[in-house]
Amino acid sequence: MKKAILAMKIGMTQLFNEDGTVTPVTVLEAGPNYVTQIKTVENEGYDAVQVGFVDKKDKIVEKDKGGKVKVVNRHGTNKPMQGHFKKSGVSSKRFLREFKFENASEYSLAQEIKADIFEVGDFVDVTAISKGKGFQGTIKRLGQHRGPMKHGSKFHRHQGSNGASSDPSRVFKGKGMPGRMGGKQVTVRNLEVIRVDAEKNLILVKGAVPGPRKGMITVKETTKRHREKA
Repeated sequence: MKKAILAMKIGMTQLFNEDGTVTPVTVLEAGPNYVTQIKTVENEGYDAVQVGFVDKKDKIVEKDKGGKVKVVNRHGTNKPMQGHFKKSGVSSKRFLREFKFENASEYSLAQEIKADIFEVGDFVDVTAISKGKGFQGTIKRLGQHRGPMKHGSKFHRHQGSNGASSDPSRVFKGKGMPGRMGGKQVTVRNLEVIRVDAEKNLILVKGAVPGPRKGMITVKETTKRHREKA
């Protein structure tokens, strides 16, 4: 892997092409990312670059006049992580990720990684946590069909028969059932980069990207490029 970056999903829009066609795109605020640690084979057993994204306030512990401990910004960065960021010369960050770049040794601490590492026409793999839908039935969760909706029917949106009575007398393992939907890591491959705005750190990719708005997105150069249709 040569190129990767952490981004935030802004939302979707559309671009009009010269021939009048419309291309749906997702706008990603890509970076800037800052290198917070460089891992090597000698120290960690592998080569990688750790990057941070989105500033985060520090957790501060103070004592009032009575000597009682008071915590300021309880959800801020704790002391160990403050030392980690201080060592790299970078302010505290909310998100940390590792990328196994082929040229990891060429990076330096506090180096800035911006959206301009990608170009128009590049194909990327986008990874994010999908939107959580809660507990859902099989029609919405698995796309199964409903039963008749006429009067007297006792089977509308129910799943239906799970198995025969005498044989096999059990429900097969892995059968689709109602349950929690979404909230899982999803990777969409081979999304084309339509536009890059280096000044505003924006990347526009063709199509939809998983996750809610302001969700954290990992953008990497694609690993499995599909062949173009003849």
